[in-house]
Amino acid sequence: MPPTSLQRTLVKSTLIAGAAFVALAACGTGAKDGADQARGTRAAVPAPAKPVKPVKARVHGLPGMPPVLDPRDVYAADRPNKLSPVVKDFPSRVYVPNTESDTVSVIDPKTYEIIDTIRVGRQPQHVVPSWDMKTLWVNNDRGNTLTPIDPSTGRAGKPVDVHDPYNLYFTPNGRYAVVMASLDRELVFRDPHTMERRKTVPVSCYGVNHADFSLDGRYFIVSCEFSGELLKVDTEKMKVIGQEKLPFAGAMPQDVKVSPDGKRFYVADMMADGMWVLDGDTFSKPTLLPTGKGTHGLYISRDSREMYVSNRGEGTVSVFDFAENRVTKKWRLPDGGSPDMGGVSADGKVLWLSGRYNSEVYAIDTRTGAQLARVKVGSGPHGLAVYPQPGRYSLGHTGIFR
Repeated sequence: MPPTSLQRTLVKSTLIAGAAFVALAACGTGAKDGADQARGTRAAVPAPAKPVKPVKARVHGLPGMPPVLDPRDVYAADRPNKLSPVVKDFPSRVYVPNTESDTVSVIDPKTYEIIDTIRVGRQPQHVVPSWDMKTLWVNNDRGNTLTPIDPSTGRAGKPVDVHDPYNLYFTPNGRYAVVMASLDRELVFRDPHTMERRKTVPVSCYGVNHADFSLDGRYFIVSCEFSGELLKVDTEKMKVIGQEKLPFAGAMPQDVKVSPDGKRFYVADMMADGMWVLDGDTFSKPTLLPTGKGTHGLYISRDSREMYVSNRGEGTVSVFDFAENRVTKKWRLPDGGSPDMGGVSADGKVLWLSGRYNSEVYAIDTRTGAQLARVKVGSGPHGLAVYPQPGRYSLGHTGIFR
């Protein structure tokens, strides 16, 4: 039987109402993606978890490595004052290795005063937090020892024999310590507690010194200071899988840092006066981003938005904005100086840097760039460590935390 006039009217009204509903659902506000549109009346359900899940699933970390907290930010665990239970009761201190005085100056960051001076081995280069964050290791390069310091008491323990420990890192799974044996031209994988040698990897470049790890922890990039080269090392295989010469005559690469999203590596170069930027996954040819004379140390802000770049040759700190991909500010130390290595305070408000050639340490306000203090220390202050700092575990150097 053909539909009556009333039935045809009802069907037509229903179709019009349905089309209007679909049109409204499709328009949205412009902020919702296709998944939100498909949910129709359920579009009001909070959506952030939906796009994150598949991204996290793609991060297949180094076996044994703690899970990546946020695949968009490798520094997600480093938020202001987010201290691990392991370190939360440690007194806040700044540990300064004085390479020519063979001491470590211990500064109280609240008073800016030296409260202790610890005798260590010959030519201490860096103070390095252990992977489990329970120990600070002083790298006595020419003394061929590591001096352990208990950060809960500030007391030094018995030195451990380790040859040519210019710098020290830890694999993201905590399985190995990696000694940067600069003069020996070796990467030495050791037990992270006893420091017994497990594997020696000879390298053909000169002056291995600094490094940082990829987002998934499966490789790390190493700078070779004296031959102007970079290495790419497979973490699990403990094998060099890439090597390239920097495209600058006389290049001297220093500190290395990975970007928050893990897509780029930045390498400070004190002779090229800037940072080399490269894709670590492809180990592509790097490009130079100028920052200042004598570019040396790289430190990430607590919100992961900026990186502080010390320019040792001109007494300045450049502030690099990751989102804008450029230097947005430059802070100049009053009366000059030689800002070198250091770290950021637990609350993110103060950048601490050693004055390598001025026997002093600088405390800089990260909000304004103003100098808060200059503290006189021993001769040749170098890789100072601000401790404790936020994070779940340490990758070494003066404090790279994840």
